[in-house]
Amino acid sequence: MSEPIDLAALPHDFLWGTATAAYQIEGAVAEDGRKPSIWDTFSHTPGKVAGGDTGDVACDHYHRWRGDIGLMRELGVNAYRMSVAWPRVMPDGDGPVNPKGLAFYDEVVDALLEAGITPSVTLYHWDLPQALQDRGGWPERETAEHFAVYASAVAERLGDRVKLWATLNEPLCSAWIGHLEGSMAPGFTDLTAAVRASYHLLLGHGLATSAIRAAAPDAEVGIVTNLSTIFAASDKPEDIEAARRQDGHVNRWWLDPIHGRGFPADMVETYGVELPVKPGDLETIATPLDWLGLNYYMPDHVEDDPEGRAPRTRSVRRPDVPRTGMDWEIDASGIETLLLRVTEEYGARKIYVTENGSAFPDTVRPDGSVDDPERQAYLIDHLAACASAAAKGAPLAGYFAWSLLDNFEWAYGYEKRFGLVRVDYDTQVRTIKGSGHRYADIVRAHGSLRSRAA
Repeated sequence: MSEPIDLAALPHDFLWGTATAAYQIEGAVAEDGRKPSIWDTFSHTPGKVAGGDTGDVACDHYHRWRGDIGLMRELGVNAYRMSVAWPRVMPDGDGPVNPKGLAFYDEVVDALLEAGITPSVTLYHWDLPQALQDRGGWPERETAEHFAVYASAVAERLGDRVKLWATLNEPLCSAWIGHLEGSMAPGFTDLTAAVRASYHLLLGHGLATSAIRAAAPDAEVGIVTNLSTIFAASDKPEDIEAARRQDGHVNRWWLDPIHGRGFPADMVETYGVELPVKPGDLETIATPLDWLGLNYYMPDHVEDDPEGRAPRTRSVRRPDVPRTGMDWEIDASGIETLLLRVTEEYGARKIYVTENGSAFPDTVRPDGSVDDPERQAYLIDHLAACASAAAKGAPLAGYFAWSLLDNFEWAYGYEKRFGLVRVDYDTQVRTIKGSGHRYADIVRAHGSLRSRAA
């Protein structure tokens, strides 16, 4: 039974958006000067991605973006979170800017604004130029410095029209999943590399924040974190302690430094890796945010795993709990808990839910329409939880549904579908799903409420 959404708790200027990422939708990986990213390399490595899938074509958004903006208009959204592909704009990671790459995003931004849709630009959604990876990647300090130069170039071009900027998307995934677990690009399983990457990602965030503001003084700059509610699998002391470590690994390691608290001492001890700190770095990392992005998908129940790699925890799959097609536990209350936590514990002044969504198998009816009642229920319940948090004081300014389109779902390839819009990958035909229509109804209802209040 879905919870009702208290739309009156959301501000009148609330941003209703959808979100995508460049490598997941654009395709055209070798067109107009773009060079390979670490995800091109990773996806072309046998055994790394389900089905041997790659992002070579994806949703062909590079050629079909006008129609995709048309879909946003049909949904009635007033915002769109997109990412810029570093290897399209600065193909070697440093050096000259690729004019055709920047021109693409320039044209997209203009078309969004013409459609009445606010663009929100993320500068790094995991597609590090392979040329920089060949020089050491994120474990090396120079990558953070190059990132700031790239950020400046994009902000100089787009900053007169784009106000909402995110430096990084989910640095946890880049560092921990890409360098420690190895199931995302670049595919390492090295704790030292992972910790160093985490440090330089956050340093890059701080450097890029200043670079964006220098190029575009009116910019509102944030960072996108993926957070989870963490629970001990039992009341055993060792599991309670494991939950504390997991919270440090997933949440505090990222939230503490960007809010001026430095890196959590207990986690530095847990990892046992010396941080490559130089004078002024922690202040740079803590450069004040204009807003905080929160991505939420699931809770995590953990137990102690003393023989495992840091943080020595193991997730426990609870029986008889509803789950998505990703086998992720569904708990809408978690997004409310986290919104209130970052408000109360970290003093967040403005928050966007920058991603939230669910993968489920779609049912395509004989008439071509797409039924997805489970995704609709997920959407409504999580929006209800967001509105509840807003009613309790969370400064929630917008919600971006993940995702606008079914797309290349990283190591899962094309098996998992998160879209409000179905993509037939053989024909590239797009079809708005039931969840997309339901989202449009919610957006319209909030607009009507706002109009009546005025």
